[in-house]
Amino acid sequence: MKFQIYLRKCIPLSLLLFLSVLNGFSQRTETNFNQNWRFILEDDSSFSKENLDDSAWITLDVPHDWSFEKGVREGGDQGQGGGYHDGGIGWYRKSFERNKERLSNTTYIEFEGVYMNSEVWVNGAYLGKRPYGYISFRYDISEYLKEGQNTIAVRVDNSLEPSARWYHPCGIYAPVHLIEVQPTHIAPNGVFVTTPKITNSKATVAAKINMIEAKKGLVLKVRVLSPQGKILATTSRNIQNIEDDFQIEFEVDNPSFWSPETPEVYQLMTQIESNETVLDEVKTNFGFRTIEWKTETGFWLNGENIKLKGVCEHWEGGPVGGAWTKPMLRWKLQLLKDMGINAIRPSHNPTPPMFYNLCDEIGLLVMDEIFDGWHKKAAQDYGKQAFDSWWQRDMKEWITRDRNHPSIFLWSLGNETHSDIAPELVRFGKSLDTTRLFTSGAGNSEDMEIIGVNGGSETKKFIESKTFDKPFISTEAPHTWQTRGYYRTQTWWRDNELPGTYPLPDLTEKEIFFYEGIDPKNWKNRKQSFNSSYDNATVRVSARKYWEVVRDLPWHSGHFRWTGFDYYGEAGLAHGGLPFNLFMGGALDVAGFKKDLFYFYQSQWTKETMLHMLPSWTHPRMKKSNVVPVWVYSNADEVELFLNGKSLGKDKPGTVWNEMQCEWMVPYQEGKLEAVAYKKGQEVKRTAFNTSKQPSKLKTTLDTLAAESGFTTSYIITSEGMDANDNLFPYAENKVYYNLLGDLEKVSIENGNPIDPTSRTKANFRSMFFGKVRLFLEEKENAQEGSLITGGILGDKALYLSNQVSIIAEEIPILGKINNAKLEILYTTNGTDPETSGIPYQKPFEVTDGTTVKAVVKQNGKVVLNMSEKFGKNEGLFWGDEHSEDMWIGRGINIAAEEGIMEGGAKSSKNAHRFKGSGFVKFDGKEGAITWYQENDGEAGDYSIRFRYMHNNTDQLHPMELYVNDEYIRTLEFHPTGGWEKEWKFVPTIITLNTGANNIQLKTTGKSGPFIDELYID
Repeated sequence: MKFQIYLRKCIPLSLLLFLSVLNGFSQRTETNFNQNWRFILEDDSSFSKENLDDSAWITLDVPHDWSFEKGVREGGDQGQGGGYHDGGIGWYRKSFERNKERLSNTTYIEFEGVYMNSEVWVNGAYLGKRPYGYISFRYDISEYLKEGQNTIAVRVDNSLEPSARWYHPCGIYAPVHLIEVQPTHIAPNGVFVTTPKITNSKATVAAKINMIEAKKGLVLKVRVLSPQGKILATTSRNIQNIEDDFQIEFEVDNPSFWSPETPEVYQLMTQIESNETVLDEVKTNFGFRTIEWKTETGFWLNGENIKLKGVCEHWEGGPVGGAWTKPMLRWKLQLLKDMGINAIRPSHNPTPPMFYNLCDEIGLLVMDEIFDGWHKKAAQDYGKQAFDSWWQRDMKEWITRDRNHPSIFLWSLGNETHSDIAPELVRFGKSLDTTRLFTSGAGNSEDMEIIGVNGGSETKKFIESKTFDKPFISTEAPHTWQTRGYYRTQTWWRDNELPGTYPLPDLTEKEIFFYEGIDPKNWKNRKQSFNSSYDNATVRVSARKYWEVVRDLPWHSGHFRWTGFDYYGEAGLAHGGLPFNLFMGGALDVAGFKKDLFYFYQSQWTKETMLHMLPSWTHPRMKKSNVVPVWVYSNADEVELFLNGKSLGKDKPGTVWNEMQCEWMVPYQEGKLEAVAYKKGQEVKRTAFNTSKQPSKLKTTLDTLAAESGFTTSYIITSEGMDANDNLFPYAENKVYYNLLGDLEKVSIENGNPIDPTSRTKANFRSMFFGKVRLFLEEKENAQEGSLITGGILGDKALYLSNQVSIIAEEIPILGKINNAKLEILYTTNGTDPETSGIPYQKPFEVTDGTTVKAVVKQNGKVVLNMSEKFGKNEGLFWGDEHSEDMWIGRGINIAAEEGIMEGGAKSSKNAHRFKGSGFVKFDGKEGAITWYQENDGEAGDYSIRFRYMHNNTDQLHPMELYVNDEYIRTLEFHPTGGWEKEWKFVPTIITLNTGANNIQLKTTGKSGPFIDELYID
């Protein structure tokens, strides 16, 4: 073992004060500050006062996301990018006690994430503001504390919207800590551990330690602990000179290497001692791993050339909005790990620290990203509001906070953004950490050390002709979409097939599936279809082809697919706007249900034997003559398919993209479809589908997520619609109702349905989506007992298979002992109240078209569930035919005006006829503007656009200025159309769109504007 200590300057303090502090307090304490905040979604300057009656405010725990709790709203402040959720201004207050002896200590309040424009007061004293919603920050509140009760007040301002291009949380969405230390202590983010030399037999550990108010006579003691907690190396030194920075170096024998397969986490324990009394102690996790980037061969970890098998992942989404707890976040990351990923890109912002701690622990490489843009991208984002003044401070917090994590292997400075500031960002980053390289997601590649390219790397032209003088990684690719449980055999391109893409042939000559979430006659545009789960709904390339590309090109370091999970927002960009409110690019949906895509990646990226078959074998409206493509994803040697016991032959998973799935073309007939996997000729796994009848049972599954890090235990309740023979009915859409008893709290109910308007947080029910729905719960503090009563009115919504209806209710124990009192079900079919006129449910019964069944469930004479379900031929999914979507063949992209960002006098209206979508925009003689966001997935170039408009102001042209990406293009004139109610016409023009994100704006010029209905891009 060897050590070196380099001494520098520090701040002096009187010995008398120092000794008096020692008598009052010894060691660092960190208090969980998440419980019992008061909250109000209003704004008043008096809310910052020390003394305020806030007893009428809501009491809650953080993390908290008020936008998620409020839910989706037509006209929601965040617009289509934010999934039509709201913003606003909210206040939080919390009181805590402090005794006199502790007032001489230093106390920090630390926030891991508050979105956005947070301001903090202590006992009425203003501490400061942090604009960025995705950065940690802290305040030293010592001088403001007093004996007795103290009050923290936090104002969170999301009044300017949209402030992001995707859904963002609102509020204190991450943990809060109260940290109490001696005046002499290790500075926040004050330990930096590096491993400059690593071999299999020996490794060097270098630590730079920053202290506040260091003093002569103290002892600095540093230890290295193994992943098992064993002390491997120790040094201690009397501090002879006054300093604030220390550098210490160790050698460790036979280091265990951190990798996704072996996430070995070591710990550096740093202590400040006085007379053998510990004044402060900080534990810092780190790991041993070597990283190399080579232009010709890509990424090397610990001397091994590996492919980065990653996903992009927004912090927000899933069943919690942005308010992730550690148990829920572990669940999410472990699902992705189970899919086979080894890397993740938090897009496009830093996350709270628990994310990186979990990635260290479970083994996920992290491309840590700081900004979306270095200038305005969304109308009111950080790039516009604060970047110029705050980027250095936020970057310093980001890098100094995160740089010890072994999981973080690359810094990313931005996403699809371009600016002359890029070299300065790299230089500043290098001043804080020289151990990692810098990249961006398709921004100023010439200034980066690693070239990152987003969707543009998916084209045949790019892949087959690109040469680089730097290492390369696909920071977003591929972009493929799936709706769990939905299938089409015809290839679907989001923005029509683009030139230069790899071929993606149809699976059958004609389409064989004809169901939709919305009747195509009611679509706003051609994007409002669900997306096929055969890996044939895409922007440019299939997931299978892109993995083949990544796997086989030595210079291709790997990819981060867009995305791991579905997420809220970008609903207009991807799916044409309301009723769609989320983005379906994930391998899992927002409920955490696995899509077929999950299993494709698992078949390519994992070793444990797996077998997955698609689609289901329940097709009630399928002609028996139709031939159905049956796919099996597996990593076995070969797979054999059986239909009703008869072998249909064997197939082997291949290495060419369109042979990666085993495939059979099977004439449809009801019965049992079974796949059997073999290795070395021996059966290793089998899976089967049985044709299902209407749902008549609920299958309920309970998963427990253990409490950790101050967060209580969480539970996931999965409900599935089963037929009488316990087969999943894959089209079950009935509502499932839930009532919690005891010490449990609902987080949300989620089903993955992108068009379901039911509140995830307020309603006590949610419909099953393609057979499944989930309830997410957590225990209350000090919980002792709890149970769940669940039920539903089950049957084929459309009465196509059967007109028989079943009613189900049961109590499920979750926590502690419960008395399962008998449940009584009463129901009606004539619209009357079942509590007063219902008949007891004893067995399934028949209903007719248009019947609404109502039911109550009673326990001990008290109503515990109040349920309702309507049945009829027009209920549930739309079932069409081969001509249902003909009207959309060959159509370009149309974006509704009311989906744009409206400013000034621009207002949404429905007071006319023949408008498209949900309305149009009018100006009523006032000045204003409409801004549309358009993602260009092809090459930069000229595009034809048209604006659909109407007015009848004779001799007026209502000139409007056209801007593209904030640059003036031309002034358009809108001639009278001959009416104000239904006479719509078009104004065409040509514009140039960049690759990636574009903004298109129409702005009045003092003459107000006509009705604007839609923007068409051809």
